[in-house]
This record gives sequence, C-alpha cells and structure tokens, in this order.
Amino acid sequence: MRIAIAGDHNGFALKSLLRSELSAAGHEVSDLGSHTAEEVDYPALCVEVCARVRDGRAERGIVLGGSGLGETIACNKLPGIRAGLCHDVWTAEISRGNNDSNVLVLPAKRLTDDQAREIVASWLGTSFKGGKHARRVAQIAALEQGG
Repeated sequence: MRIAIAGDHNGFALKSLLRSELSAAGHEVSDLGSHTAEEVDYPALCVEVCARVRDGRAERGIVLGGSGLGETIACNKLPGIRAGLCHDVWTAEISRGNNDSNVLVLPAKRLTDDQAREIVASWLGTSFKGGKHARRVAQIAALEQGG
C-alpha cells in the first residue's frame, strides 16, 4: 500500500518509528516531514499528506500531532478527505469500517509505541463496510459541496 505520513514536532519520534515499520512490512511510505524534532506548524504537513491521498499518489495518509485535534480539523477542511482521530483500535475500526476514512490522525502525546502500532495495523486492515455507511459517506461528501 502507498502511504503518505507526516508529523509535527510532537509526532516526530513516533512518525519515524511507524515509517520504518511500515516500510519493513512492505508498504511504500512517503515521509513528508517534519524531518527534525524542531517546532513546526502542522497545517502545511496536513495539506501535503491529504494532497497525495486526493490525487492518488497515496492510498492512505497518516498524520501525527500532540493531541491530533488540530491536525484532524485541518485535514477535514480539504475536499475528499475523511480524517479520523483514533485513540484506540475500536475508533480505528469505526473510522475505516463506517466512515471510510482515508487519513488516520494519531495523538502522539497520548499513545505508547505499541498502542500506535495496534491502531495503525487495525486501521490499515479494516475494510469499508459500504451499505448504509456508503449512503452516509455520500451525505458527508455533499456537505463539502455546500449541500
């Protein structure tokens, strides 16, 4: 799977770990920054990840921040993006299965490395259920068009 990943200064260490592990598992990972632990503004990182997901250069995106709240808001401002902030395996499964999220946001300050690994594995391994959920995702997409 092609995955775009980015993290601000709070998510830098966890992003680096996940990038290495995803690559070792055979995924094609594009690391879009930050490339240091120095403080950075996260909106531009969100835009880069989401642009790759929207135009097909990545099948999924992962964004890491301290709480993940700002990143989730920023990502969801972009058309075609359904970003889910996931704190555990259950929210990862709901995010993918019910909402067909294409960007996973992780709260780096709230997760251990093992928790993050489990969430990412669950999110990547969960398929969209379709059916009534497809109808709801279509309604969400209509909101992007102002309707």
